[in-house]
Amino acid sequence: MMTKKRIGVLMGGLSSERDISLKTGNLVAASLRKMGYDVVTIDAGRDLPYQLVHEGVRAAFIALHGRYGEDGCVQGLLEVMGIPYTGSGVAASALCMDKLLSKKIFEYHGIPTPKFSVCRRHKGDKPAAVRYPAVVKPCREGSTIGISIVSKGSELDPAIENASHYGGPVIIEEYIEGMEVTAGILDDKPLPLVEIIPKEGFYDFRTKTTSGMAKYTVPARLSPSATENIKAIALQAHKVLGCGYVSRVDFRVDPAGHPYVLEVNTIPGMTETSLLPQAAREAGIGYDELVELILSSAFMRE
Repeated sequence: MMTKKRIGVLMGGLSSERDISLKTGNLVAASLRKMGYDVVTIDAGRDLPYQLVHEGVRAAFIALHGRYGEDGCVQGLLEVMGIPYTGSGVAASALCMDKLLSKKIFEYHGIPTPKFSVCRRHKGDKPAAVRYPAVVKPCREGSTIGISIVSKGSELDPAIENASHYGGPVIIEEYIEGMEVTAGILDDKPLPLVEIIPKEGFYDFRTKTTSGMAKYTVPARLSPSATENIKAIALQAHKVLGCGYVSRVDFRVDPAGHPYVLEVNTIPGMTETSLLPQAAREAGIGYDELVELILSSAFMRE
């Protein structure tokens, strides 16, 4: 019985997304306790191996976001320790966290993604010819941290400098006019699409994590054929990257209805403003049931 095994909800961590991870983790832990699970919350610091042993954790619900939690590091540690965990494995987690690698895989498989170039400031790179507006983002950060939308040449260098603070290459990406849509994947099946309408600016970290800063329409206002096309592309992206059980695939959809994959998130947020719970709710899956379904993915590894 899963309820007899001590579940460690791993949250917080060392990344720039620590605060939102704590919110996700505490909500998940409260849900599991309500359903009768033996749960311990663990702030995943550098003493994580000790905490896992000390607390007698038998399975891990990973509620970490960003580096060291969503990029394969924690997944690899849990593999070595023989502790089953939720979500994607080591390789898929690393690929999805690295936007450059994931975009190359999208291109190889014919999955539409915005055109892009790469700038490696530490190697003295100068940006290639840029069409404006453009999106400048770090290669290995999530939740739109370090991202800028630039509309003219004078804004490009400061945006690259900002993105460079997070380490690794900087991606300069074609900006796709249109709507923002996300497709949740659960049990390797697409959920209803969520349309995101920021009240101002673009869907950045502040907008994502602050209640009332964006409006969400579920299902997204798209034709049935466009909806099915996006779901099919989302599932393909999930599969070619090797994701396990649950993910969230983010899109821009241009005015002609053509979708472009921005990225795949292997550990979607689970707060009151998060997108995966909204999509699941539209499919008739409540929050507690969603948490329990995600937890079940850990025991599929045993």
